[in-house]
Parts: sequence; C-alpha cells; structure tokens
Amino acid sequence: MGKVTGFLEIDRQDRKYKSAADRVRHYNEFVIPLSEEATKDQAARCMNCGIPYCHNGCPVNNQIPDWNDLVYHGEWEQAARNLHSTNNFPEFTGRVCPAPCEASCTLNLQDQPVTIKTIECAIVDKAWENGWLKPEPAATKTGKKVAVVGAGPAGMAAAQQLARAGHAVHLYEKHAKAGGLLRYGIPDFKMEKKIIDRRVAQMEAEGVVFHYNSNVGVDVPAKKLVDEYDAVLLAGGAEQPRDLPAPGRELDGV
Repeated sequence: MGKVTGFLEIDRQDRKYKSAADRVRHYNEFVIPLSEEATKDQAARCMNCGIPYCHNGCPVNNQIPDWNDLVYHGEWEQAARNLHSTNNFPEFTGRVCPAPCEASCTLNLQDQPVTIKTIECAIVDKAWENGWLKPEPAATKTGKKVAVVGAGPAGMAAAQQLARAGHAVHLYEKHAKAGGLLRYGIPDFKMEKKIIDRRVAQMEAEGVVFHYNSNVGVDVPAKKLVDEYDAVLLAGGAEQPRDLPAPGRELDGV
C-alpha cells in the first residue's frame, strides 16, 4: 500500500465530459481523461483492504488493489501487465463496464469509492500509447485446431487465449466485422470502433484467423466445424432478449 492516508487526504475526482456545444459537432468519445498525476492521486485513495471487495465485485476478478498501488508508484507498464493477467480487453471495460467494483469498494460505505474504472482505462490507454501491448504469438504450436463461433468480446477473448496457448484458432462471425454488440450496439461516443480494430489486428498477428459473413448453421454447416476442428466453442451471445410474460405486456408503449 503506497499512501496509507491517501483515502483521508484526497477526494474522489473522476473524468469530466466535453461541453455539449462541442459534443454535438461529432460522434467521437467525449470523456476527458484525468492527467497522469491526478490518476496517481486517485490510485492513492485505495486502502488495500484485507478483504478487497472490489476484487470480489469485479466479474473478471481484476487485481485492483495491486494495480492501484503500481499506478501510485508510477509503475505503469507493470500495472498494464497485471491488468492484462485477468482481462484481455481492459480498454473495453474501462469505457463501458458499469463498474460493480466501485459499488463494492469499502470506501463506498462512508465516502466516495475509488475511481477504479477511470484508473483501469488510464492504464491500458497508456500501454497502447507507449507500445507495450505487442502481439504475443505462441512460441510452440500444439497442432490442435479450435473453431470459435461468435466474435463478440467473449469469443475474441477466448480466441486470443487459445492462440497464445499454441492452438490454431479460427473465429467465425456472422457480421462483416468483429466486436459483436461492442461494435453494433455501442455508439462511437461511448467507445470508438478503432479501439476494437487495433485488438483485432493484434489477434491476427498472433495467428487468429477471422471468417466474416459466416453465419454458422446458415452459411457454414455446424457439422463442418465438428468434423474439421478438434474443439468448437460457442460464443454466439444473446442478441434476442427474452420477453416478459407479465400482465399489461401487450399494451402500447410497453
């Protein structure tokens, strides 16, 4: 724990938005990142709790107190390594995750929680800016082939992990580009599509083969995948919501 009294001395400060007058001129992201020094101050608010409820609240189990401490000490590259040990795509979650980690933060009981999501985004953005996130092709190959169906965040993360483990990975996507709802459901002002594209480029450099406009079960027979691959992972997502059979559901506007 870097600054023992950080949570007592430093108030919560989060990213701000560009003015509405500026935002109406484009569809790009409008969040203004904190400065490096301000981000380090926010990381200093982390109390390194004996039981880190932020870690428990995070769906991917990010080691939040660890990389908060690394950021506070200015060890950004090591923080990026730590962050990527649990999360393949922190630049996605650092922008669109609802941050249940912050709701779980112990400071949230009597104060304002640590700006975990902001710090996460700052770490990965700095890692990209400094060229620390290079392709990591497997040193040896297993000779096994794996088909992944669905190039949303789950399918992409699985494909990247499998490729880095040495398998030959083919990723089938029914749309023209990868990303799933990240690309087709989230507007650019929340997350610009170039952020997805640079990850796709990294994955291609690691050996992942993308098959676009390939709707498995329609354009590509499912049996073909079963016959040609050693394993098939289904990560098709849930684009169709379940209906709610409640009284009044049939009324207009419901």
